[in-house]
Amino acid sequence: MATQLGEAKSSTELIISWEALPADFQLEDEPVENTGQPLLSGALRESLEISGFIQPQMLIASNFGLCATINDRFVAKAPDWVYIPAVNEVLGERKSYTPNLEGDIPAVVMEFLSDTDGTEYSFKRIYPPGKWFFYEQILQVPIYVIFDPNGGLLEFYQLENRRYELQQPNENGRHWIDSMSLFLGTWQGKKEARTGYWLRWWDEAGNLLPWAVEQIAQERQRAEQERQQKERLIAYLQSQGIDPNNLPDSSVT
Repeated sequence: MATQLGEAKSSTELIISWEALPADFQLEDEPVENTGQPLLSGALRESLEISGFIQPQMLIASNFGLCATINDRFVAKAPDWVYIPAVNEVLGERKSYTPNLEGDIPAVVMEFLSDTDGTEYSFKRIYPPGKWFFYEQILQVPIYVIFDPNGGLLEFYQLENRRYELQQPNENGRHWIDSMSLFLGTWQGKKEARTGYWLRWWDEAGNLLPWAVEQIAQERQRAEQERQQKERLIAYLQSQGIDPNNLPDSSVT
């Protein structure tokens, strides 16, 4: 399956095809820039799992090869985080993913800013193409997020007329992602060994999707509130001369 892409910046047409990963192709072994990046990616997935958002047909991954063939040359880029709404076949393990051939194009890709050479912004068109060009012009991913974990800057780009346009957040500093029915925004605090800025999800009503440790804390708080309410009820009954352990059976008429 091949398509032609006319590009305004050049008269040369790109022939794009969607082919499976060649058996002898070696994906670039891109080292993780720092220990914080896996934590950021894992935190995004964790809250989605806890909320029941993730379904079997979805593909959510980090540092995972997205593939296309451009003018007969195979290209694979590995975003820091990617969300694909539906794949044709649910597999336990994948080495890569080719949009159109294997299912939907990614709905969201994210890059965590980690260097100073601007690779996340690269519109380099010649082989191998830059990330920005690949996501915008080749895959045509609807939403591209660039996040600076150190400074907390969140850049949210949406594909409009085949170009990424920077979007402004709402009054709460969040961005709505229609394909996920969730808001994305930044949050500052501590998780595991990392203290700083994080990307977090909020539902349509504005409720923060919790991490596991937060959910446990909420459940403990609810249990403590129930215990205190029970103790107050017992104290009130005793003040009225009623034995809490010898109450009449309300089911008996």
